[in-house]
Amino acid sequence: MQQPSPSEETQNLLARLSQRPGVQSTLILSRDSGAIVKSSGLVTPEETVAENGEPIANGEHVSGGAEGQGSRKGTRNAEEVARLVFGFVKSAGEMIGELNGVQDEAKLLRLRTKRNEIVVVPDAKFLLVVIHDTPPA
Repeated sequence: MQQPSPSEETQNLLARLSQRPGVQSTLILSRDSGAIVKSSGLVTPEETVAENGEPIANGEHVSGGAEGQGSRKGTRNAEEVARLVFGFVKSAGEMIGELNGVQDEAKLLRLRTKRNEIVVVPDAKFLLVVIHDTPPA
């Protein structure tokens, strides 16, 4: 089944968000399933393995990891990020439902860590995700 395409307005919003300083990656996810509709800046599974079969991250050799998979030293592939963000949004929705009733919904979710900030903008059909560097405090 083919995923619906995001509207021009949705794509323009994501393009504006991605122009901000420090943006590492962007995603558009299906709101129903969490499937990736569009992504930029994230490593895809094919990019995590060099020609000789060795795992890589940001162009560097990485050793270790389970069954020779290697760790990515903070670099995540798009599918992994999509799965985690989708779970985060579902959990936030359940919390909002219990706190404020079923009629309320999230308009913006921000998660800030020492390294990154993840901003999720729920749309009617999509989840817009921007991951950027956390500026020094």
